[in-house]
Amino acid sequence: MDNILNQIGIENYLFLSAILFSIGVFGVLYRRNAIIVFMSIEIMLNAVNLLFVAFSTYHQDAEGQVFVFFSMAVAAAEVAVGLAILVSVYRNLGSIDIANLKNLKG
Repeated sequence: MDNILNQIGIENYLFLSAILFSIGVFGVLYRRNAIIVFMSIEIMLNAVNLLFVAFSTYHQDAEGQVFVFFSMAVAAAEVAVGLAILVSVYRNLGSIDIANLKNLKG
């Protein structure tokens, strides 16, 4: 299995990660639905995690893979808090459009 991973060049991982990150940036910049923006942020985070794993495999060091586990734990907490906020916004406004968030006042 290790031989197969080493046959795939690091530039392929870089290219795939750049594509995923670009898709995420496009979703954040051009979408108005809060759930789509939230998913785009998660795609960007997964692109960075892919790079961590690729570089740690390339350098034969497990630190990048361990960091991905911690990053995924933080992402899981982010998802829980983010979805709770979105549910609360939907209950108050009846919409999850980002433009409607200006109507929230504390």
